[in-house]
Amino acid sequence: MTTRLRTAHTADLTPAELGAVRALLDDAFEGNFSDEDWDHGLGGIHALVRDERGLAAHGSVIQRRVLHRGRSLRVGYVEAVGVRADVRRTGLGARVMAELERVVDGAYGLGALSASDEGVALYAARGWQRWPGRICALGPDGVVRLPDEEGSTFVRPVATGLDPAHELVFDWRDGEVL
Repeated sequence: MTTRLRTAHTADLTPAELGAVRALLDDAFEGNFSDEDWDHGLGGIHALVRDERGLAAHGSVIQRRVLHRGRSLRVGYVEAVGVRADVRRTGLGARVMAELERVVDGAYGLGALSASDEGVALYAARGWQRWPGRICALGPDGVVRLPDEEGSTFVRPVATGLDPAHELVFDWRDGEVL
């Protein structure tokens, strides 16, 4: 089976392409992909893999900010990674991640993502590291700890200087913050 990888900014995707991505993600997440999840995956660079049947895999990396040790870091945050059911475990997720990692490594000081239980093995095998420290968000009323995100947040340090003794404080957004 032949596959083609394409990267494009959200602005360069047609409405039909965006519709295909949303349908793929709705299927991949078995109906648990909310409108907020969809919004979180827009506004950045998408990696799309197509085969003879259409869109087979997708992921995006968007820019976020995180405060750490008194610094504001530009973060390439990986979102909306999904693979069509009939081609799972064939390397397409790794292919999408390799392209997103290229973007993260070339444009950001840190890569981050919130892993589902199903995604942990893929990210760990690719060198992403589970963040052992506290996870917080800068909310409307100040810094809020997110204990439910601790243990599922993975980082890809591009620059050095991360210290798990100090929390990662992510920017706020609607829906699930991470």
